[in-house]
Amino acid sequence: MSTANPAAPQGGEIRSPPTHRPPVCPVCCTHSDSSPKRWFPSSTGIPQVTAVGTFLRQRGKKQCPAAWQLGVAGGDAGGAHCWDATAARKRTMKPLKLFGMVVFCGLLSPTQGVLSGLSCAISPRAMQQVLSDAIIQTGLLEKHLQGMALPNIMSDRGLLSSSTIITGLHLERSWLPTLSIALLPGIGMQLVVTVHLDLSGNCLMGILSEVIAISLDVTITSNIKSTSFELGTVHVTVDDCFCILGAVKIKLISGLLSLSVHDMVFSHLTATLPGLLCPVMDAVSEIVNVQLLSTLNVVMPVGLKGMVHYHLVGPPFTSGSSLMMDLDGTVQQMGGSIIPHDSYASTLPPLLDGLLVIILRQSFLSSLLALLLHIQPYTFPCSSEAFSGANQLRDSITDLYPTGCTSCPAASPLSIRVECVGNPILLLEPNKATVELSVLLQVFVKRPDGSVIILLLLKADLSLNVRLSISRGSLMLAFSLSRVSLFLESSDIGISEISNLKPHLTKLLVEIYLPRLNAVAADGIPLPDVFGITLMGAELQILLGLLAISV
Repeated sequence: MSTANPAAPQGGEIRSPPTHRPPVCPVCCTHSDSSPKRWFPSSTGIPQVTAVGTFLRQRGKKQCPAAWQLGVAGGDAGGAHCWDATAARKRTMKPLKLFGMVVFCGLLSPTQGVLSGLSCAISPRAMQQVLSDAIIQTGLLEKHLQGMALPNIMSDRGLLSSSTIITGLHLERSWLPTLSIALLPGIGMQLVVTVHLDLSGNCLMGILSEVIAISLDVTITSNIKSTSFELGTVHVTVDDCFCILGAVKIKLISGLLSLSVHDMVFSHLTATLPGLLCPVMDAVSEIVNVQLLSTLNVVMPVGLKGMVHYHLVGPPFTSGSSLMMDLDGTVQQMGGSIIPHDSYASTLPPLLDGLLVIILRQSFLSSLLALLLHIQPYTFPCSSEAFSGANQLRDSITDLYPTGCTSCPAASPLSIRVECVGNPILLLEPNKATVELSVLLQVFVKRPDGSVIILLLLKADLSLNVRLSISRGSLMLAFSLSRVSLFLESSDIGISEISNLKPHLTKLLVEIYLPRLNAVAADGIPLPDVFGITLMGAELQILLGLLAISV
């Protein structure tokens, strides 16, 4: 006849019974006696349990409502337990100091006067998706849980009973993990991970040994705070980690499990698991921070002309609805100097139901265009093979020769040199983007003796319409001519009136210069891959002085 506990379900499963125990706050509490316990790490690495007095005194009469919400089926008041590691971790843990630690930073209020080339806001939904992918979907959490070293469990030998020893306790599998986050304005970010653990080991009761299986749900909650930002470094502390244990199911193959063994296992797990799980979350958080930081501190090539270095310029901060960051981009010519840009504060547009919004400021984009649209001077013959209006241009120039000009070439072939001058300027207005730039057009004749006669030196101020789009993580630009203004700079033969040349030179610019301009811009402007959030399907909104990219 079986001697199993009559209150136990079939199969030897035991749940903490709802009777003979007074309801207690499940923080630090076990059922082996009436005094609360707290875990402290020891020098040997084996968790020690120390009585710390009542929970209400220790915590200033603050309840632990999350634990009460995780009751066990059947009304078990002791089925959910939580563990508070605040005091212990303050003794043993130093603030993490990682370069640019941004993801789990506590988030300071907006830095006054921080000016940048671009800013972004990330919704809690996006952060939860990013962190879930990085921690759960990649198997990172499971890998670190598998590395936990669970200590043996040993009961005290009673006068009339033999001791019980559980050895070789290890994690068989972790499954059904979930992750959620909450942004805490002015405080930080709260990360909550819930996972189901299956443990197994060898249970020796007296002279009988058999396999024991332990199954439980555990919720790990930690608050992440940022304390300061200096020289590109965010100082971060990870604290207030506590664990809540749900229902613990214990099975022996024989099905013979006493209530005392169940209580012993439950008490041991309540005391020791938090000391193992909170360090796991610390390690996982650190790895993920470093991974996600790489998306914010990155050097990206801009065509073959140079590069842009994206980096944080201030600490991230939160409102109740988003994580916000200010970045800047250092634009540098290949092997040359930095192209400066002005920075100014501006307001981020609302996220609404989106995941991410990035704003790029007008001056920063202009500095990138100065690098992207740099074209070396080039020369071509004024012939119909080069562009369709060559003959009309040549005839119009000939008509401008001064009367009696002896140095004017009669039938010599003309050549044209195009050279960019100055840097392009991007102008952003509501629903409209234009680029203003200048080129020099030199029409000249080369004599047989090698000397050059400059018939015309013209400055053309161009206003270009810009069509913007997102492709392959880059901002793509396509230019079309809106307006041309021509100015005569000089003429070796005394030409002074050029108004008749405008239609022909406009055709030249459309057929010769604009294709080259669009070709050098074909690769687009690379954008930072903020936390790996894809920009596929992003919507663009052109505002006054700003370009907003929303996902």
